[in-house]
Amino acid sequence: MGKKYGKMIMNSVGRLVPEEVNGEKQIAFQGVGKYIPEGRKYSPYISSCVNFPADGNKLVGSLKEALIKSGLKDGMTISTHHHFRDGDLIANQIFDIAHELGIRNLRWFPSASFPCHSYLIKYLQDGTINRIEGSMNGALGKFASEGKMHGIGVLRSHGGRYQAIQDGEVQIDIAVIAAPSADAFGNANGVNGSAACGLLGFALGDSQYANKVIVVTDNLVPFPCIPWQIQGNYVDFTVKVDKVGEPEKIVSGTTTVTKSPDRLLIAELTSKFCEQTGIIYNGFSYQAGAGGTSLSIGIYFDEILKKNNWKARFIRAGSNQFPVKMLEEGRVDYILDGQTFDYEGIRSMRENPNHVDTSPFTSYNFHGKGNFASIIDVVILGATEVDLDFNANVVTHSDGYLMHGIGGWQNCLAGKTVILPIPLFRDRIPIIRERVTTLCGPGELIDVIVTERGIAVNPLRRDLIDKLKDSNLPIKTLAELKDEAERICGKPQAIEFEDEIIAIVKWVDGTVIDTIRKVKS
Repeated sequence: MGKKYGKMIMNSVGRLVPEEVNGEKQIAFQGVGKYIPEGRKYSPYISSCVNFPADGNKLVGSLKEALIKSGLKDGMTISTHHHFRDGDLIANQIFDIAHELGIRNLRWFPSASFPCHSYLIKYLQDGTINRIEGSMNGALGKFASEGKMHGIGVLRSHGGRYQAIQDGEVQIDIAVIAAPSADAFGNANGVNGSAACGLLGFALGDSQYANKVIVVTDNLVPFPCIPWQIQGNYVDFTVKVDKVGEPEKIVSGTTTVTKSPDRLLIAELTSKFCEQTGIIYNGFSYQAGAGGTSLSIGIYFDEILKKNNWKARFIRAGSNQFPVKMLEEGRVDYILDGQTFDYEGIRSMRENPNHVDTSPFTSYNFHGKGNFASIIDVVILGATEVDLDFNANVVTHSDGYLMHGIGGWQNCLAGKTVILPIPLFRDRIPIIRERVTTLCGPGELIDVIVTERGIAVNPLRRDLIDKLKDSNLPIKTLAELKDEAERICGKPQAIEFEDEIIAIVKWVDGTVIDTIRKVKS
């Protein structure tokens, strides 16, 4: 099957996007908060207890047996989650089995992919997998960017993925949920077992809406498996395997505080900006990232809290040892955890009731009755590029290749103040551009850019600008920062693309905000 897309139309941010992708109608981005859908949430098929064993034992002999009993066939949508990160041992096995059975044209719908999944390139080549609707980076990103994937990729945020599931935009045929601990009924969690990864929130929507749900574990416990982050009443089959994930690869490599002088300066400037503008106060909340610069900013925030004898109300986290330390030392009331990045985060979630596991439904889903992303006082995010209108890119690199997934980045733009602490250039390539290569987040939602050579405040945030009138911080315009970067590095050459579309980028409401084309060889 070749790539299929309809005629191109201009969306509200001046990007040409297709009306149809992979045979499915698309809606062009209409502006922030402008697209309000109508109708009811998608509903999976009705199940009956009559079809399940009365003793609650849903164990089958193997993943292959579970997939066959789930009705695996050509063209299905198969979902997996990424809590194991580069230690995932299950996703690749699914497609080994599909290939062995001669199944073709599958849509893989992961919450994210990692380098370990480059193994699947051979199945993308031979047509076992038609396309990936999820993050594509590393070897998978290169493969897609060179136009080698049969179908067109679809990139969504974590909240956008949940929205797509609940709205019926993506109907999952089989969800495979790898769990560090589970019982035979299908209750499962990520905080116990040798492959403990923390929470399983990214698989929650899959469990609730998929037609068939398989839980795979290497730590089968007697009923009930408590806590049950995934509830067994959603589960069709359970499978016991020897090993579900590699713990040493589950822990993220991005939980080390930066030692770069430039990055430390960016972190310091960010914390001073927040302190001088009153963003940090007794009872404030913030979004904590797991990158080296974000961790450094979190440490600076902690010092400000200690200095003033203040306490944060909550940290929205990809948790790790640093917010855990703040929780245990009484400088924050709650960690609201979306993803657990190290053993201390896992331990804390297991032991501390104030370390709460969350999901994209509660925190990020735009098609709900509110989500708490909009309540957060300050959000610290990264970006690969920013343009003069404060628009930002997080998925493609300066060479045009897919480099990252969106993750929760788009969803966090709902925060009260959004700050991007980024270097002025990477590998002598300026980050601030006339126009971002791929538009992932509208500039109206991005408030502040902090670089090692200056801070730019979005003109829309007059309140912040007024608070900085007597500041000694290096306040500049984005144009001034762009000119400074180009004086040092030179003006970057424009990337050459072919006409062929290789992926689209969805906004949090399910509309198409941009198109990604094949990199010219």
